[in-house]
Amino acid sequence: MKATDLPLLNASLNGLSACLIIAGLIAVKRGMQRLHVWLMSLALVTSALFLCSYLTYHYITAGLVTKFAHPGAPKLVYYVILFTHIPLAALTLPLVFMTVVPAIRDQLDKHRRLAKLTVPVWLYVSVTGVLVYLMLYVWFPGQG
Repeated sequence: MKATDLPLLNASLNGLSACLIIAGLIAVKRGMQRLHVWLMSLALVTSALFLCSYLTYHYITAGLVTKFAHPGAPKLVYYVILFTHIPLAALTLPLVFMTVVPAIRDQLDKHRRLAKLTVPVWLYVSVTGVLVYLMLYVWFPGQG
């Protein structure tokens, strides 16, 4: 695998995480707690694999930043997505940790309370990660 393959892998892992998070929400809403635990565990593993791949990519490319140079509305949309994605991505890891630990300790009321904040943030970061990839490499490639 080449470094240039990693952005696609990263987007794929983000997309899979988003699907698993949604499936986990559906499972818990339907009272399927065991399935919920499995799906959210898989989402956690997928997100961890994403983080490893993302950090590997930036290590291999020595912090190279792909610039988005397409003019007009697409550039504005890209930067709005990016500048909301980045701080929320940094917040996701501690939020997920703070939400998973009470679940493991069987403190389900605390887990549910924290999940109401964590899930939308985690899902937003996963989906916008895919959108950033699509805008940089699929919809507006080679602009920067």
